[in-house]
Amino acid sequence: MVDDRFPKFIGALVIAAAALVGPAQAQNALEAKLQVCGACHGQDGQPVNAMTPIIWGQLTNFLVKQLHDYRAGDRDNPIMSGMAKTLTQEELRPAAMYFTAKMWPAKKAVAAPGAAPDGMQVCQVCHQQGFVGGAPAPRLAGQSYEYLIKAMNDFASGARNNNMDMVKIMSMLTPDQRDAMARYIAGL
Repeated sequence: MVDDRFPKFIGALVIAAAALVGPAQAQNALEAKLQVCGACHGQDGQPVNAMTPIIWGQLTNFLVKQLHDYRAGDRDNPIMSGMAKTLTQEELRPAAMYFTAKMWPAKKAVAAPGAAPDGMQVCQVCHQQGFVGGAPAPRLAGQSYEYLIKAMNDFASGARNNNMDMVKIMSMLTPDQRDAMARYIAGL
């Protein structure tokens, strides 16, 4: 009778070990896939150029939506669309959480942004006080002026339309207003 239970016990241990190792291996495989992101977004969270956004420490829900939109073709960027399509639907949230868990990169010392331009209150409804982000909007404080002004202008022109509230808000502003806002937020 002891002989019958021993193989069952060993079998149960093997199954339990596989159940524990499987998720760890899946996470390691996902992290390996995500290493390529550092080529543009920076190995230390600091993007390699001013047109690339900071994603380290960004909000999970925002990153999931952007990855989903790139995969679905609702947001167009040849590089990001291709990268997002290497992820399965099930990997989008874990991928976003991987970057959310990282520390937002330290900001280089710059001059204080000065007084906020008129109209910034409407932006803070979603992007929160200090533009640190919160449901439903991403953190903007610390992003580069070049990235911010391009995003704002793309929303204003409709070239980026994966958030119709942003299209409406940005299209109501003049180019000078968007410029002042982007400069202010980049200085935070």
